[in-house]
Amino acid sequence: MIPKTFKEVIDLGDGREISIETGKLAKQAHGSVVVQSGKCMLLCTVVSNYQQSDVDFLPLTVDYREKFAAAGRYPGGFFKREARPSDGEVLTMRLVDRVLRPLFPKDYHAETQVMIQLMSHDEDVMPDAMAGLAASAAIQLSDIPFETPISEARVGRINGEFIINPTQSQLLESDIDMMIGASADSVMMVEGEMDEISEEEMAEAIKFAHEAIKVQCAAQVKLAEAFGKKETREYEPEREDEDLAKKIHDMAYDKVYAVAKAGSSKHERGAAFSEIKEEIKAAFSEEELEDFGGLVSKYYSKAEKAAIRDLTLNEGLRLDGRKTNEIRPIWCEVDYLPSTHGSSIFTRGETQALATVTLGTSREANQIDMPSFEGEERFYLHYNFPPFSTGEARPLRGTSRREVGHGNLAQRALKGMVPEDFPYTVRVVSEVLESNGSSSMATVCAGTMALMDAGVTLKKPVSGIAMGLITDLETGKYAVLSDILGDEDHLGDMDFKVTGTADGITACQMDIKVKGLSYEILVNALKQAREGRLHILEKLTDTIAAPAADVKPHAPKMITRRIPNEFIGALIGPGGKVIQELQKETGTTIVINEDLVTEEGIVEILGVGQDGINVVLAKIDSLMFKPEVGGTYEVKVIKMLDFGAVVEYTQAPGNEVLLHVSELAWERTENVSDVVNMGDVFNVKYFGVDPKTRKEKVSRKALLEKPEGYVARPPRDNNRGGRDNRGRDNRGRDNRRDDRRPREDKKED
Repeated sequence: MIPKTFKEVIDLGDGREISIETGKLAKQAHGSVVVQSGKCMLLCTVVSNYQQSDVDFLPLTVDYREKFAAAGRYPGGFFKREARPSDGEVLTMRLVDRVLRPLFPKDYHAETQVMIQLMSHDEDVMPDAMAGLAASAAIQLSDIPFETPISEARVGRINGEFIINPTQSQLLESDIDMMIGASADSVMMVEGEMDEISEEEMAEAIKFAHEAIKVQCAAQVKLAEAFGKKETREYEPEREDEDLAKKIHDMAYDKVYAVAKAGSSKHERGAAFSEIKEEIKAAFSEEELEDFGGLVSKYYSKAEKAAIRDLTLNEGLRLDGRKTNEIRPIWCEVDYLPSTHGSSIFTRGETQALATVTLGTSREANQIDMPSFEGEERFYLHYNFPPFSTGEARPLRGTSRREVGHGNLAQRALKGMVPEDFPYTVRVVSEVLESNGSSSMATVCAGTMALMDAGVTLKKPVSGIAMGLITDLETGKYAVLSDILGDEDHLGDMDFKVTGTADGITACQMDIKVKGLSYEILVNALKQAREGRLHILEKLTDTIAAPAADVKPHAPKMITRRIPNEFIGALIGPGGKVIQELQKETGTTIVINEDLVTEEGIVEILGVGQDGINVVLAKIDSLMFKPEVGGTYEVKVIKMLDFGAVVEYTQAPGNEVLLHVSELAWERTENVSDVVNMGDVFNVKYFGVDPKTRKEKVSRKALLEKPEGYVARPPRDNNRGGRDNRGRDNRGRDNRRDDRRPREDKKED
């Protein structure tokens, strides 16, 4: 029986639309939808266990995968099966997770899985822009408790006009690439990169995306109503005790307020808070503590959060004693590591990042192989966050999603400042050595200095800052916090990271936890962030004012040459023999890429020693050397023969030509060695290709004066004996041997 399906269509304008359909696929999931735009189709399912997990958090898994079959391709590598998620897939998972997670009830702890799969790919549709819509729509069709529908949209801008969900080709022309996640009422998440735009322009882009998201949220509600919205499931909520909460608040608030106002360091403050917590626990008997379970810790955390927020709103002070717009002390250093191609240290308060730069050829580019995108990155950044950076000992389980996300943010912040014609592949690695607030922004600052130290010709230096926001909706008070601490990251209503140059924003990442945040507050927060960015930028440029004039002596030098495609084979040689021997001889790395547009070969020569690079350049010049007819060139004798000498052009070593014995001198030459010897250097005149021999002809004697009384020998008579050069006599009779006679006649002859 054909299943009954339900469908809603969203108009994106320009003839584009998104459809949401349910009822056909994956009906045993608690909620499932197929979201389609063009030929792009995403299948999203959601399942949540009916039993609460024995944990104090929501065990939510958001998984996004792109199937290679969706693009009619095979997975790369030896095993022809999709394996661990790519960085691109991980980044999409994070985008969806950050919007969904806050909308589940705080006391809902059931194991929940949201799985999104790209089942069909369309080159004109970017699937990550529809992943949030798919996830929310699937949840709306289930009985899982969830506050309100959400969606996500990408916004671009071309020639001043905003576009929702632009194509990959449109993004190449756009000066904005932002993903916005929101409900119908509130913006919740912003992430993206920009081409040095202003704070007001960024707010306008968010507004534009939010209007499109409102339409997508309404479509989900209509679909759920048509499908038959299920009653929200019942679950066992967490135990609450209002009297206990008030008692602990009264016991802890003033003490926490006093410690917070003292402005101590992270470890001192943590120890003091722990002592207060232990004092409160000591006020209860063992039976009471066992009965209350984890409520004492829970209510203490609430009291601590309230006291710290009130301190900031009422007195404008923060945990470490700073004012709201004050930046922690900064010190920087470049060229710290002697063997790297570039390095720097950036320390701000109790956060420290050590960045390194490595330069390479196009062979070292980061290859991206996804069903939705194939290409390479000539600039990329990796971020490492070891447990010792926070004074902890934790298992090492490979690169975390957080590390992928933070590294991507820093990469987007910097990549626009690397010139497109910079010849090297550039890899930046940030090692976070200390962390107490925004190690990703420390990575941007350290990365800027390391790139400049390495001689990367950045268009402009980039700095970054992490900001926070504390609001009181009842009184209307709010405080924007510059350069937030790790503790402030958790207790605030918004945390956002902004990077940029002196002229505008290059990247951002925001998580907004308060509903209905006004755009006025958002713009004010962004402007305060600009003040902080410029302050930090001044510290960076005080340390290193401009990119180094050249790469370091031990770093490889890169020279790029373009050669016509016809010479590529000669440079490579049979089986790669020429290029391999040349690399071995010169200690260089030579990479050849073909430019299909200009039909030229792009030769990258990478080497530490300039002498080796010069040898390779000379070889290329030699291969491309074409003497002009009538031109005079200096040559050197490299081989002696009975009928002449082999000479090579001194300006193109390896480019050889035969100097025939008859062209050595005006006088008759019996022995070549009578005129020239091995190693002799002299000039010759180039006559082009001889029509008789079909070989290049050069002459030494053409540049010498004729001897006095010289008489040229008469030209050879090709018709001697009355026969022409085809064996016919003057009367036209063929006097050649008749090869048509029988074989035995030939033997008798």
